[in-house]
Amino acid sequence: MLSNEDKSLCLQIAREAIAERLGIINTIIPCPEAQIFREKFGMFVTLTNKGKLRGCIGYVIPHKMLYQSIIDLARSAAFSDNRFKKITKEEFEEIHIEISILSPLYEIKEYSEIVVGRDGLLVQHPHGSGLLLPQVATKYNWSVQEFLKETCHKAGLHESYLSDKVMKIYRFEAEIF
Repeated sequence: MLSNEDKSLCLQIAREAIAERLGIINTIIPCPEAQIFREKFGMFVTLTNKGKLRGCIGYVIPHKMLYQSIIDLARSAAFSDNRFKKITKEEFEEIHIEISILSPLYEIKEYSEIVVGRDGLLVQHPHGSGLLLPQVATKYNWSVQEFLKETCHKAGLHESYLSDKVMKIYRFEAEIF
């Protein structure tokens, strides 16, 4: 989907968006010429420091062009993920940025449709919803069943909700860089 050059630009935009908010730089590069930066995608920006999660914010349904989404989500991951303290100037150089651009959602009818390593999961129930990116299941070497249970837990739901008829389960793929 994205060329290596486009991916590098995405990461540069994300880093500059955080740096500008911290007062390290004054401006962010303008929107690149490539059409892909004007297209809309669901996406997530994940920040880590020395392998530890420092922020992860995104959305599944595309609603802003890629360029603006990168800026907004990088800043939100750095400064608005209420699970973590805000990124500081002192740690900025150590922050690793990962961007996940999502495919459309595909509703799951059978668990056999889920492929660990390829798919991320979204569970939706009237009592909660939760999402885990594809790389999470791979990182922890989960089976499909463990991946489903952990996605329920992320939603604040007990795994028994998986058998509830109103539960909807979606899979998606992601281009991760």
